[in-house]
Amino acid sequence: MREQPPKAEHTAEEKINWLRLATKFSADGDLKGMRACAQEVDRLMEGDIDATAVNAEVALYSGRIDEAEELAEKVLHVQPRHPRARMVQAGLAALEFRLDDEIPLLADLIEELTHKAKVLGEEDLSYAIYHQMLKRARGWLADALYLAGEPKGAAHELLMSSRLADTSDEAAELYSKYLFMRNYRYLGAKDGRQKAEAYDEMQDVHPYVHEHTPRAPQKKLRIGYISPDFREHAVAYFLSPLLHHFDGERFMVFCYATGRSDAVTERLRTRRVTWRDLRGRAPRKAARLIAEDKIDILVDLSGHSQDNALPIMAYRPAPVQVSGIGYTNTTGLHGIDYFLSDEVCIPKGDLQAEAGFTERILRLPHSHLCYAPEAIRVMPEAGYEPPMRRNGYVTFGSFNNFAKATDEILLLWRGILESVRGSKLIIKGKICSIDSGVSFAKKRLSILNFDLTRVEFRPYSPDYLEQYRDIDIALDTAPYNGGLTTCEALYMGVPVISLRGRTHGARFAASILTNAGVRELIAENDINYVRRAVQLAETPKLLEAYHMGLRANMKRSPLMNVQGYMEELETAYQEIWENFCASSSLT
Repeated sequence: MREQPPKAEHTAEEKINWLRLATKFSADGDLKGMRACAQEVDRLMEGDIDATAVNAEVALYSGRIDEAEELAEKVLHVQPRHPRARMVQAGLAALEFRLDDEIPLLADLIEELTHKAKVLGEEDLSYAIYHQMLKRARGWLADALYLAGEPKGAAHELLMSSRLADTSDEAAELYSKYLFMRNYRYLGAKDGRQKAEAYDEMQDVHPYVHEHTPRAPQKKLRIGYISPDFREHAVAYFLSPLLHHFDGERFMVFCYATGRSDAVTERLRTRRVTWRDLRGRAPRKAARLIAEDKIDILVDLSGHSQDNALPIMAYRPAPVQVSGIGYTNTTGLHGIDYFLSDEVCIPKGDLQAEAGFTERILRLPHSHLCYAPEAIRVMPEAGYEPPMRRNGYVTFGSFNNFAKATDEILLLWRGILESVRGSKLIIKGKICSIDSGVSFAKKRLSILNFDLTRVEFRPYSPDYLEQYRDIDIALDTAPYNGGLTTCEALYMGVPVISLRGRTHGARFAASILTNAGVRELIAENDINYVRRAVQLAETPKLLEAYHMGLRANMKRSPLMNVQGYMEELETAYQEIWENFCASSSLT
């Protein structure tokens, strides 16, 4: 007769099974299930600290901060290196934006969890617990590093998270976030394309083939726009022309909204457009709805940005698919045929830039986007006078996401400050809204030998546009340029100095400046970037002219010419549809 395992061993195994289930419930967001598991562990071993740690986690996710902190401390008093209790500590630090506590806590925990998972191996009962905790810790650390202005570290954590994913869909979602984060630092065209193509390989779908699509070159085209950002979002400021000013004789327009709605959504909606709310629909079902609408050209407006629609695009619900406006790089999806760009971002004949895309370049002769802010919100009046007149010194400024500021660009900013006597720099953004964020920013600048007495850190605020009246000259970031930020600065009368790079995303601001009629503000190299900023700062009359005339000049420019933009875009749509019809007839 087979010998039964000792009761203590059986109890320990049962406890681990309950803890594994609690970890699964944690991943699923089932707090009631977690609490029940903790009760079962406590029933097996009264007063067990693992049960207490699970309850601490439940309290954290329930928003009972004091209780979570008290329970975590109770566990750590008994077992100072308890992984789940330390996760709770990191979560508490994240809720309170204590990045200086959260980041080292998570880095230490990840190192330990990685070692434990490796030593145990997948066959061990505890492996699943450490695996799930490790995945969550890496995700949290990615968020924290990004908030602290460290996108390179955040990208690494997202890549590692994607490798820990339990399903192919989860792996693809995390990898998509990794691709987005890579845009914050320079990445060569060939390397960038290869990394993006790996996303395509993660798609386990059976795309529509459209073999029975009628090939009618002159038909009235059905255009679909899909995005999570038909709402208060940077992309929304470029969407009104697409939805309000299309040629109704030649085109029908459908909107596929995958994100939440707000007041901006209602501004964008119009009776001329067929509106579909795809929130909560699985990608396959959403793709089927689009296919049933018989869309001819489907335009993705989000790329690899947050909550994007690429899992739907992978099904190829339309015979011709385009990506652009909301993302500055290749999607890597071979089901997307074209990427929307222009003659400045990717000039004709720039084979190196084109080589970074799996899509063919759909190149507009002027701007590939049209800035239409008044359709989204009431815009404040521009300053019309440079603040140097009242201050007696020049104020440079950057309202860009600080994660876009590389050490190289920060050194150029330092060089500008040192060259313009008495000048100051205002850095405004979310990183400045939290104490630990300011500490991180100051530390970076100190390492680069900035005189911090000349730098002001301003938190994000709803009146940020009015605060451009405190800025004489805006300094753009590179290689990830400001898009909406550049448009807003110009519209508020503030000239923007930008460095032209080698990719679509690194020439984004150059395109905006060219089409706004101020291409002289574009620098071709680092030395020129500093020189342009210094020369403008030392020419008060020219600075006054910019502040006085930028908005009016911008309104007359191709950047805000809605009719001209739509004619060029719709001509491009007609051409790619005719190309589809011609290529299909040859096969």
